[in-house]
Amino acid sequence: MNASLRSKLEQLADRYDELAALLSDAETIAQQTLFRTYSREYAQIEPVVLCYRQYQKKSDELDEANILSQDKDPDIRDMGSEEVSNLGAKLKELEHELQRLLIPKDPNDTRNVFLEIRAGTGGDEAAIFAGDLFRMYLRFAENSNWKMEILNERFGEHGGYKEVIARIEGKNVYGKLKFESGVHRVQRVPRTESQGRIHTSACTVAVLPEIESIDEIEINKSDLRIDTYRASGAGGQHINKTDSAVRLTHLPTGLVVECQDERSQHKNKARAMSLLQAKLLDQAQRKQDAEQAETRRNLVGSGDRSEKIRTYNFPDGRVTDHRINITLHRLAQTMAGELEPIIEHLIAEHQADQLQSLGLGSEDET
Repeated sequence: MNASLRSKLEQLADRYDELAALLSDAETIAQQTLFRTYSREYAQIEPVVLCYRQYQKKSDELDEANILSQDKDPDIRDMGSEEVSNLGAKLKELEHELQRLLIPKDPNDTRNVFLEIRAGTGGDEAAIFAGDLFRMYLRFAENSNWKMEILNERFGEHGGYKEVIARIEGKNVYGKLKFESGVHRVQRVPRTESQGRIHTSACTVAVLPEIESIDEIEINKSDLRIDTYRASGAGGQHINKTDSAVRLTHLPTGLVVECQDERSQHKNKARAMSLLQAKLLDQAQRKQDAEQAETRRNLVGSGDRSEKIRTYNFPDGRVTDHRINITLHRLAQTMAGELEPIIEHLIAEHQADQLQSLGLGSEDET
């Protein structure tokens, strides 16, 4: 185990013990928000720490086995050597598991997705290829026991789709499909080509995690300025004699709402809070929509052939993913929905990059 990984794990183990003490403290228990925060952090790092402690236990056993392997008695020496071999393999497994556990989790991985495929450059052939891609993902979804439903489709003049949008529901859908976003290029002789020339066309694919409905907005009282004033307008003597009207200002956003419809200040405040909550909910939804639109733009690019992530070469029967420089001579299987080999390579490369960025590479400890 390299020094960076060991240091990271020691820090987590110390924090785990610290959280355990905090969670048993009466003062922490009395503060529900703080208790929930500590509980979530504790649950997140517990699998890592338990695995690390298992690693430490096996490491200690390996030290003992190394001593036995040097014993004068040949039977004990053989037994020790066998233990050294077995424990060495087990430690490698545990180290790999520890690295995997340390990789930051993508909160979107478990979500359902919206799959969008659009024909790019290439005219009719691009639309036909869009149809081929859609069937490829449909078969992959069926193989994965996912459910797919088409939300919108615009057909091409000679087959395929100018655009098709579908929703895919199932287990770990985004986690499997998130690397499919980008420009997919095809090289083949189109059905409409009479002289047998190979054409290059392109389609854009976007995989967007389905946004869960935004829960009821919680408003922190410290974020509010509450003003009361005398209402104006109809309502008789009472409405003009008491400060029943309420104006709420949400300080973080600057949103202002007011209500003076009710004679009771309490009721006006309740209505104003409800209105403010609705406005904040709308604002959050608009922000979410804007972020998703930006994500879509970043994912698909312009649809130009040069912005390719993957090429499907039909004459040679090969698929090349340009991001990880891998070529597989199994085009027919890929188009039939057997995407696992490519997806596994993409996930492995992504995890390796994450470990590298965390300083948890595989260089030997010094």
